[in-house]
Amino acid sequence: MPIRLMENFRAIFYAPYYATVALGFYEREGVAVELLTSNAPGDAVPKLLSGEIDITWGGPMRVMQAHDKDRHSPLVNFCEVVSHDPFFLIGKKGAFKLTDLSGKRFASVSEVPTPWMCLQQDLRDAGMDPAKLLRISDRAMTRNYHALQAGDIDIMQAFEPFVSMAEKDGAGEALYTASTRGPTSYTAFIATREGCVKYRDEFAAMTRATAKMLAWLYANPAEDFAKAVHPFFPDVPLDVLASSLARYRAAGLWSRETKMIPQGFARLGQSFCSGGMLARMPSYDDCVEPYLNGI
Repeated sequence: MPIRLMENFRAIFYAPYYATVALGFYEREGVAVELLTSNAPGDAVPKLLSGEIDITWGGPMRVMQAHDKDRHSPLVNFCEVVSHDPFFLIGKKGAFKLTDLSGKRFASVSEVPTPWMCLQQDLRDAGMDPAKLLRISDRAMTRNYHALQAGDIDIMQAFEPFVSMAEKDGAGEALYTASTRGPTSYTAFIATREGCVKYRDEFAAMTRATAKMLAWLYANPAEDFAKAVHPFFPDVPLDVLASSLARYRAAGLWSRETKMIPQGFARLGQSFCSGGMLARMPSYDDCVEPYLNGI
């Protein structure tokens, strides 16, 4: 019976997960994996806890929050894939520093909390009070993009393909690339401790397959990567998809090893604590499965 793997939500920065399936890396490691579609961000974790699926991927913040509420939470992470922040600030061309956000018409991401939690910590580090920004916080990225095109906002926070779209449309460019902050644990597998015992060999094989996929994507042209995952993103033009993947690869967005970077884990935890979404700093040892982490 195949391992039931559910996606978090469909996003280009998750492309390595789709390529691992599309290019047969799981099969080469001798593990059968059934990829299931998720309806919304965070939809997979309840299904994981109920036993409807065996494993998912997503932000370590979900595991951190679970342990913050319950020290005995069964959720754990392993096999980091997105080791840096995939979001950008997009606006009209020109010199820019984070403190320039003050007084700008700025729209942050509303779909998930992590992008804003990380950015608000960057702003604190730059000596700014995030609460004083003129921030639009309740609109989807697509709507914000149209507002940027129309000149109704000055700067928006988004992931790819919006940067590549903005460059192609002449709507703007990347003013700030969050990955330059350094390691920030953004995406890894999520499973239960019980599942890690039950499917130890299968999860280990999935980790090895992921490591080989990560090596492949850094060794091959972005165009080949784009062709492999384009069926998962049929609404994104192939040239825009290739540009998006090339930008992420050049930024070193994806891990070169599957071990979760402690520095990145701590940075994510600090951001959620300063943003008021965690009561205490999370424990790496509590949230990360040791055997499967970095096989």
